[in-house]
Amino acid sequence: MRRGALQAGEKVQFCDRKGKKITEQLVPGGVTQTEHGLIVHDDVIGRTEGVVVTTVTAKRERTDAAKPWKAARAIGGWQYAVMRPRLADYVLSMPRGAQIMYPKDIAQVIQLGDIRKGHRVLESGAGSGAMSVNLLDAVGETGSLTTIELRADFARVAEANATLYYGERPQWWDLQVGDFDSVAATLQERSYDRIMLDMLDPWNRLEQAYRVIAPGGVLVCYVTTTTQMSRLAEALRESGVWTEPDIQETLERSWKAQGLAVRPDHQMIGHTGFLIVARAMAEGFQALKKRDRATKDTVTDIDDLTPQEREAQLEDLQLRDISDRKLRKVLRDLDRQLGEIDGR
Repeated sequence: MRRGALQAGEKVQFCDRKGKKITEQLVPGGVTQTEHGLIVHDDVIGRTEGVVVTTVTAKRERTDAAKPWKAARAIGGWQYAVMRPRLADYVLSMPRGAQIMYPKDIAQVIQLGDIRKGHRVLESGAGSGAMSVNLLDAVGETGSLTTIELRADFARVAEANATLYYGERPQWWDLQVGDFDSVAATLQERSYDRIMLDMLDPWNRLEQAYRVIAPGGVLVCYVTTTTQMSRLAEALRESGVWTEPDIQETLERSWKAQGLAVRPDHQMIGHTGFLIVARAMAEGFQALKKRDRATKDTVTDIDDLTPQEREAQLEDLQLRDISDRKLRKVLRDLDRQLGEIDGR
């Protein structure tokens, strides 16, 4: 946690009156180029958060061939408030190689995964480090994070972003390069409280995940497509050692409120991914399952049935959809409403 005067080397956020944000690292003698002039870093270093700085004059080149006398014009005098970036701001602005998870999904991982100070967490898929930085912050120095990243270049990006955020490499982070199964096989059994998997095929990693997680530990998986989500849910159930998966997605919509003009923004962050959460059973105990209704078939593909079987199943579905009693009530209500039209 950084407090006090802003120092050279740390990142700050410049925000103008329109809400446009720029995150930049302070460098002695450095400047930040904006569309409204230059922010001089020496005007910021040594001052506190919450101050306002004004851009200095710069020349903006124009390429309007029809108006050559307007080839350039001076810009400057624009004000920016200076703050330290929130973790969510830092994640969205940091250099990235792989696509990052959105803050709305990261927050749900922390909450639904019950990831807190002192926990031992295993993560697979560092990417650009967005999730890693948040997990490091959640477990704190009293906990530990082990991250397994398949690609060495992605691991370097994640490590650099975490180091820039903390000002030094977090000592409670063990970043390893390799495939999940090979690295996880070297880890101690039942040694992790929580596991976070962000990968294409998490259903293929459940065996090693169960080996290293403590009984009652929480598994959180992030996938982006419905086919991945369905396959993972079925694999969790089939294994018998994970509780019934809880599946969620989070949608985000911001609002504008100015006087009596109160309305939602025209754009929102819709589907980005699914979170599948399950807990590990103790060794030798099977997960409890809901009983399937005998009349409810969720496995058979209708395209695999014969025409006679398909017709029978469709008839059964129709009968289950609405009872005779409810159908009579619907028809009575419709007859009454039609009568109102006739009596107009």
